[in-house]
Amino acid sequence: MIKEDPIYVIGHKHPDTDSIASAIGYAFINKAKGQKAIACRLGDINNETAYLLKRFGFDEPELLIDARKKLSEIELDPPDYIGENTIALKAIQGMKAHSSSIAICDENQKLIGFVSKSDLANIGLSDTAAEIDLLKNTPISCMVEAINGTLVYDDENTHINGKVSIVAQTRTGTSNYEVKDRIVIIGDEPKAQYNLIEKGAGALIVVWAEKIEDYVIEIAKKNHCPIIISGHGTMNTSRFLYFSPPVKLLMNDKPVCLNKEMLVEDAEKKMMKSRFKSFPVIDKNGVFVGYITRYHILGYKNKKIIMVDHNEFRQSVRSIEKAQILEVVDHHRINDFATSQPVSFRNQIVGSTATIVATMFREQQIPLSPQLAGLLLGAILSDTLLFQSPTTTEKDREAANILSAIANVEIEELGESMFKASSSSMNQSVREMLVQDIKYYEINGIRTMISQIIVNSADELLKKKKEIQMEMNELVNKKGIELLVLAITSVADDGSYILSAGEKADLVNDVFSKDIQKGLLSRKGQILPKLSEIVY
Repeated sequence: MIKEDPIYVIGHKHPDTDSIASAIGYAFINKAKGQKAIACRLGDINNETAYLLKRFGFDEPELLIDARKKLSEIELDPPDYIGENTIALKAIQGMKAHSSSIAICDENQKLIGFVSKSDLANIGLSDTAAEIDLLKNTPISCMVEAINGTLVYDDENTHINGKVSIVAQTRTGTSNYEVKDRIVIIGDEPKAQYNLIEKGAGALIVVWAEKIEDYVIEIAKKNHCPIIISGHGTMNTSRFLYFSPPVKLLMNDKPVCLNKEMLVEDAEKKMMKSRFKSFPVIDKNGVFVGYITRYHILGYKNKKIIMVDHNEFRQSVRSIEKAQILEVVDHHRINDFATSQPVSFRNQIVGSTATIVATMFREQQIPLSPQLAGLLLGAILSDTLLFQSPTTTEKDREAANILSAIANVEIEELGESMFKASSSSMNQSVREMLVQDIKYYEINGIRTMISQIIVNSADELLKKKKEIQMEMNELVNKKGIELLVLAITSVADDGSYILSAGEKADLVNDVFSKDIQKGLLSRKGQILPKLSEIVY
């Protein structure tokens, strides 16, 4: 049974509360429709978001690193394997009809080798010297197993050179045969058996016999010659004998293997460089987890993605352009979005994506729990700065009032507790605060990043202005951008302080003074449009 691919619902990099809450909310909507949807994050969450998740009883969404699939995310063939002492004959029988090779593992299922049907076929087709060398190093117990035999006598001091002789009785008896140190296949004539052992046979395999005479066993002990009664006739005994070597003598102990954390597209490139059709897949500890064949990657597709609270690929998960993008739910500008297939795209002029998600619950008549209502309410209050942001609309206020009633939470109380939680970010380093809520834009060809730190009062943070400027300069050099703008937004003062770094910083400084910019609260609705006018 082919497992259903999950749908990953993701917000943007450096996630804020709206990004996380909207992903959780929209994943719930899709699950209510019977789809396997998973809410994910693209980075660490901030203090405010952590507070809301804990207050309303939600786990932190799982981290998504890449939109491409790994081998662990596709259907593999089961990890059937054999031990290193398995004889070649059993290895062939153990391979399924569709399999051309099999893994060899130790007692802990760690991969130690690989053997293919072509490797085993070479036993009968390769140079005679190679076959002799294999039998020379094959334990007697393996020979017994291969020919379905009965071990009559074994000896620790065997002297087998790997050559095989089939002795047919003639008028001269066995006198014309050179059998020293050889594996000799003989019939049930005791005198002939005795003579061959006395002439120095390395091992005796007897066909068409039920017992071995005592005097033959005695001479075998004296000459250190093991004796086996075969379970087959002469022809099959000789055939199966050559497939008695254990696979450790045949295996490739440095096989082309793939790690389950490898991207499928990287695995495909590696597979195409090899003649093999099937490849073992291991985990980070070398444990064998399954097989991948070219069939598995034929026409494979990367992850299914729904983007919320963003639509720009630069703000999304790595390799988003290679994903199966199914849908977008957002309230930001539309910039570089392009797909090979049509997608559902919902973009509304509201202050928060959570407002859109809450509206969709009502439109689709999906019940909304008090816990999820509280989380979405917190996202609206966060993105609209308690309705102070100029991007706030009546739809945001209407959605907030409905969510407040469902969650049985007072808007003012929730907003106050959120910003108290957010103010604890002052315990973070300047670098952590700077990158916690930062977005990348290309403005008129200028590589730009805009960071926003929202605090109740900016007084304490402004005391670190020199350190902040140093970190900004360092970040500009590290990211290779031309402009970094930081908005320190003070809720109590209803405005923002603007700092800038990079070769285009003077353009920003000419427009924004060092003092607080009253009423400047929204990155999306105010700062970005203004920068689009002045940066070139």
